[in-house]
Amino acid sequence: MKLEILTYPNPVLREVSVSVTKFNAQLKKLVEDMLETMYDAKGIGLAAPQVGELIQLLVIDTRPRDEEERRYAYDELTDLEKKLPQPLVLINPVIVKGYGSTTFDEGCLSVPSFFETVKRFEKIDMKAFDVTGKEFTFTVDGLLAICIQHEMDHLSGTLFIDHISFMKASKIKNQIKKSGYPTAEELEDAKKKKRAEKLKLESK
Repeated sequence: MKLEILTYPNPVLREVSVSVTKFNAQLKKLVEDMLETMYDAKGIGLAAPQVGELIQLLVIDTRPRDEEERRYAYDELTDLEKKLPQPLVLINPVIVKGYGSTTFDEGCLSVPSFFETVKRFEKIDMKAFDVTGKEFTFTVDGLLAICIQHEMDHLSGTLFIDHISFMKASKIKNQIKKSGYPTAEELEDAKKKKRAEKLKLESK
C-alpha cells in the first residue's frame, strides 16, 4: 500500500524516533509499504518518520539504472556497495565510525524539488538490525553511504536543509512558505527538460 510522504514544514518531521523493539508482521508490512512508496516516488531512500511513523527504520535502494531505467547498472557501484544486497532495510541503525569527508548535491522526498550540496562522511562502519531482528554490521562508501547518513538524519528530526548555510536554508523555507511545492506534473516536466538538455550536450 502506497503511503503519504510528509513534506516540510510538517512538525512530525522534526520529532525524534524511538528504537524498534517488536519485529513482527506489522513491521514487515510497514517495510513493504515504505518500499512501494519509495519506488513510486522514484526515491532512493525513505525513513519511517517521512510516512508518519516515529520509529528507527530506513529503506534504501541506490542501485543506478541505465538511461531507459530498464536495468540496473551494477558497474557503477563501488566494490563496497556491491557487497550489500539492495533494497536495504536498516532498523535501529548506528554509525559506528565515519571516515573522511565528501560532498553531494542532496534532495529529499520531504523537501521535493530542492537540491543543495551537503558534506558527509565518505565511508562509514555501520551496525543495524534486519526485519527479522537479526543484528548485522557492514562498511560502505559511495552514494549508499551518503544516502544512509541522509536517511538517518530523519530519525533525529533533521533535514538536509539543516546542513546548509542559514541564508540558503532561509531562501528555501521562504520559497516553500510563499509558493508551496511544484506539482508532480511540473516536476516530471522539469526532469524531462533536464534529460533532453543532457542528451543535447552529449550529442555535440
